[in-house]
Amino acid sequence: MSQTIDSAGNVNTKVLKDMASEEKGEIARLSSFVGAIAIADLVKTTLGPKGMDKILKPNGVGPGNDHITVTNDGATILKSIYVDNPAARILIDISKTQDDEVGDGTTTVAVLAGELLREGEKLINMKIHPQHVIEGWRKAKDCARKVLNDISFDNSADDAKFREDLMNIARTTLSSKLLLIDKEHFSQLAVDAVMRLQGNNHLDYIKVMKRPGGSLKESFLSEGFIIDCKIAIGCAKRIENAKILLANTPMDADRIKIFGTRCKTESFEAVAEIEKAEKEKMKNKCDKIAAYKPNVFINRNL
Repeated sequence: MSQTIDSAGNVNTKVLKDMASEEKGEIARLSSFVGAIAIADLVKTTLGPKGMDKILKPNGVGPGNDHITVTNDGATILKSIYVDNPAARILIDISKTQDDEVGDGTTTVAVLAGELLREGEKLINMKIHPQHVIEGWRKAKDCARKVLNDISFDNSADDAKFREDLMNIARTTLSSKLLLIDKEHFSQLAVDAVMRLQGNNHLDYIKVMKRPGGSLKESFLSEGFIIDCKIAIGCAKRIENAKILLANTPMDADRIKIFGTRCKTESFEAVAEIEKAEKEKMKNKCDKIAAYKPNVFINRNL
């Protein structure tokens, strides 16, 4: 904060930084409308099955800015652009929230909010108070929610109809994605994975493992449990009638593992004793593993 004195001797307090500007009244309102509507127009062309992709290229030079992204996902596009308009920033935050909470409809919420602001600008130009416009939107929201509740239906009691409803939802969602060609295959995978949760809403239980090579149609849903591990050098690649021991315990003794604790010693002999105790602990662990006599040992935690 700095102070200046004008020609009349009055002290003017300067709050803004140098090169900063201040907008008030109609100018500030118009700027907010223009910024938010511009964001909506940016992603509007990506909406729907015939939506077009956007090419995103980072601004700058360097190894981290040499990649190009081709996408029609609204959240990805809006997260990649820089805006300094407050209303436009709110629109981007709405899209991010939609992506985090629902996972779809990121473009739709931005376009819908932009169109509401476009129509709201016309009402503001007709000298209608913004509070009256907001009140009208709230009444429209209640009417729209009532209509949606009236036309909604629930087929959860019939497994066949409920599965077909889920398939239709998955097909609709994938119609605007890059998986459009294989949407039937991936719709089947998505529905099968969700149905296995048996009504549980924890989607974190569904894990996606990516492997380079092959085609999209080679993607599959495993009937069992897949562990991302590598076969050790010199071990057999295939074993029939295996006796498997599955573990989740550290098996490295390269360093002393004392988490959250500080250990102070007064001599190197004390450090050697700690290392010896660690090796002895590892030996006892290996003896317990060998006592089960497994011919396949799988460890999740290395």
